[in-house]
Amino acid sequence: MNIHGIKAIYRFEMARTGRTLMQSIASPVLSTSLYFIVFGTAIGSRMGEIDGVGYGAFIIPGLLMLSLLSESISNASFGIFFPKFSGTIYEVLSAPVSPLEIVTGYVGAAATKSVILGLLILATARLFVDYSILHPVWMVGFLLLTAITFSLFGFIIGIWADDFQKLQVIPLMVITPLTFLGGAFYSIEMLPEPWRSLTLFNPVVYLISGFRWAFYGTSDVNVAVSLGMTLVFLLLCLLLIRWMFRSGYRIRN
Repeated sequence: MNIHGIKAIYRFEMARTGRTLMQSIASPVLSTSLYFIVFGTAIGSRMGEIDGVGYGAFIIPGLLMLSLLSESISNASFGIFFPKFSGTIYEVLSAPVSPLEIVTGYVGAAATKSVILGLLILATARLFVDYSILHPVWMVGFLLLTAITFSLFGFIIGIWADDFQKLQVIPLMVITPLTFLGGAFYSIEMLPEPWRSLTLFNPVVYLISGFRWAFYGTSDVNVAVSLGMTLVFLLLCLLLIRWMFRSGYRIRN
């Protein structure tokens, strides 16, 4: 494996974060802080506990997942789309690096940015809400797995998109609504039928549920099912990326 090639791509993408700190780090942290102020402090103080957890603490995993999904997709999709847009993708494709090494460099950088952002949001949440993490190892595991999985998904979007508008279609029109409807601000057990059953078709439910279990030991869906669904989506993303490189879909043509 060409470690130097992976490092070159990784360092280039991480350097881009340093040049856009306001957009890539400060803005998501500020936006999430506003959620904590409005929902966690103002509204949460007037609401009871959910599954034995105060409302302000209950929404932390959902808000963290909301930022993690959107930023993972955004970082990875823009990272591969811009070389396509500028034409420098051919320099990457002609370099002595394999598709696996290209994906590792771009996705690794995007996932690293998302994990750093997630940890910053966790630290920021402590300023507004008191919370505990019951299973810290599982929390870190879900954080890494989600960041990698949705960075791969963002990489797919970056290859698929042929203009800047398409980069925003799926994150804004699909991922964000699914996150809000996936139990970020409530337990799906609070929903009446048939909405409770229909919500189980939302893949984000399993991500948020597993992540919340890592924090408080309570979840809407069995943690094994949450982990399994995440791994299945990860595998599907890997298979689709493999097909894209083998066929040259919107990469070579």
